[in-house]
Amino acid sequence: MNDQNDNQQIDQCVALLKNLLGSDLIGMYLYGSSVIGGLQRYSDIDLFVVSKRPTTLQEKVTLEKGLLSISGVYRSTEKRPVEMMIVVLSDIQPWQYPPRFDFQYGDWLRAKFENGVIEPWETKAKPDLALVITQVLLTGKTLFGEAPEKLLPQVPYADFMTALTDELTAVRGDLDWDTRNVLLTLARMWCTVTTDTIQSKQGAAAWAIAALPEEYKPVMERALTVLLGKQEEMWTDLQAIVPKCADFMADKIMAQMKVIRDRDNSDRKISIVK
Repeated sequence: MNDQNDNQQIDQCVALLKNLLGSDLIGMYLYGSSVIGGLQRYSDIDLFVVSKRPTTLQEKVTLEKGLLSISGVYRSTEKRPVEMMIVVLSDIQPWQYPPRFDFQYGDWLRAKFENGVIEPWETKAKPDLALVITQVLLTGKTLFGEAPEKLLPQVPYADFMTALTDELTAVRGDLDWDTRNVLLTLARMWCTVTTDTIQSKQGAAAWAIAALPEEYKPVMERALTVLLGKQEEMWTDLQAIVPKCADFMADKIMAQMKVIRDRDNSDRKISIVK
């Protein structure tokens, strides 16, 4: 993978949305690893889209077919997986929690899309949109339309932190099949609730390595070296302590959330460490 291929995939996604939504497309943004820390070997291309209206079922079918072609698959080294979220402006502005989305594409949904399931999600309520919108406001690169600060609401600190911990159980449950990503996500969560910052995966991993007890440091060191493409993914030699490390970080996250709930957070804000 290289920058030229990444840019081609991004351009293809922009063209797909322009052709589909026309004047109803009012904002499209690149966020995530592309703008925080840089794309690594297995990084996704993260895209956030704002529309004036919901997509129809037929438009969702068109989107799914287009994205199945444009997007790479998980752990692909030929082209990157694309993650795309579409929201309707009136569903997020004015802000309410939990926010709602209109459409989502990610490689974990590929099999369902390929089998003709048009709307595989059980609900359109999506707490982690609070995290996505905050990232887009802080670092998002505008690919089309209005600058994000002209469209998107400021997410209250309390809602951001609630959304982060709402994801904790689901994230921890994926440890067995998605070990590296779960460990890196837990490290980012722990770093964020402790420091009020959003860091790159590699930055949060380095922070967690420094904060972990000695017995768990090898787990996060492995996750980091795999992320950076310096080692193939392999966990058998660390199998006994991987879940213990994950549980340690989850416990730290929940303990810090109690601190957050018990203090005055009226003047606290989330910032980005690039």
